[in-house]
Amino acid sequence: MRILVSGASVAGPVLAYWLTRHGFSVTVVERAPALRRTGGHAVDLFRPAMNISEEMGVLPRVEERATGTNRMTVYREGSRRPVRVDLSKVFSATSDRHVEIMRDDLSEIYYDAARDDVEYVFGDSITAISPDGEVRFENAAPRRFDLVVGADGLHSNVRRLVFGEESRFNTFIGAYLGVLALPNLSGLDGELLIHVGVGRTAGMYGARHLGDARALFLFRSERELDYHHHDVPRQKELLRGAFAGMHPDVDRWLDELDRTPGFYFDSITQLRMDTWSRGRVTLVGDAGYCPGPAVGGSTTLAVVGAYVLAGELARAGGDHERAFPAYERALAEHVRGSRAVALSAAKTLIPTSRLGVWGLAQGARLISALPAGPSRALVRLTTKSARLYNSMTVDNYPPSPAVSAGPPASRCRAADGRCQ
Repeated sequence: MRILVSGASVAGPVLAYWLTRHGFSVTVVERAPALRRTGGHAVDLFRPAMNISEEMGVLPRVEERATGTNRMTVYREGSRRPVRVDLSKVFSATSDRHVEIMRDDLSEIYYDAARDDVEYVFGDSITAISPDGEVRFENAAPRRFDLVVGADGLHSNVRRLVFGEESRFNTFIGAYLGVLALPNLSGLDGELLIHVGVGRTAGMYGARHLGDARALFLFRSERELDYHHHDVPRQKELLRGAFAGMHPDVDRWLDELDRTPGFYFDSITQLRMDTWSRGRVTLVGDAGYCPGPAVGGSTTLAVVGAYVLAGELARAGGDHERAFPAYERALAEHVRGSRAVALSAAKTLIPTSRLGVWGLAQGARLISALPAGPSRALVRLTTKSARLYNSMTVDNYPPSPAVSAGPPASRCRAADGRCQ
């Protein structure tokens, strides 16, 4: 069977790996001319995604590229006394198997895992999908596939083509996220500096292998802001307005907006769809069930979703009419849980009151100050995320030769004709 996957970030390469392991012939199409190296930001892999990465044989590389962030200094807006936090205790209390890694690094690791067995087409995008499987592209000639999977993120092109406009499924949860790359002038190594105020949180961290640093901005808005997700100057203007006058540190970070080589801005939005599948097409990761960037564990959910989708297709012998409903049933509870986690995390990370600001700083300090046992118990009692990710389980899908595959692709193509 020939399966086309749109998107080469996280869910797409993981899905491609497992589909090839199950005997399917896979093509991945990516709009960007090469793997994206636009700065990116740190993402979390919790236990189920770590287990899947281990099965893929890439766990040593994942752990090698971990950010190594283990300390946090919190400044409350209007207060001069910082709170210092041992993040290693917080992370170990949250999950017994966890890594923080830059998204771009993770994407590269997953891509490398199956690049020799998957046809990667860079610099192209899908323009139409017919019910019988014919796919049209911006640049390449039309081709026919048995199945098409959208793994192309929150603003999924596949979802728009098959299910309709994004606005039909978006639920704004009242916050925005901005990330920019900037020089690591403070020499941060394994430390997160964070400034917290009512309705806004800004932080800066440096990963030990990056050479530069990242600034992260989260802020609340009662209404959706007027901008297009490709209008970068407008996004930077909104970010400056939201954080003006917070702290001299934050002002210095914002000064880098006009020079940064990497910038990201988006609403923290949940996707809520009744079904992720229609005919020969299905969605995986943020394209189908984004719980909210930066707050909902979407990277772990994307890895788990890709693994389950490939496994259910193999279990059904490639019959999508059986596999797609089984995939959705297997993920439904995890998706609902991630949505609830995101709403709770947004309230904590972007406090709505002075009391919330104080509680965020003091709660983190208390957890880091307690011995490992009590701190783990406290986190489990007070956070939904720990309970969700430590209890998330999926079936085991051993690789099977039962599905007939087409000829191996074993190549990748880019817009300039070179393999990346």
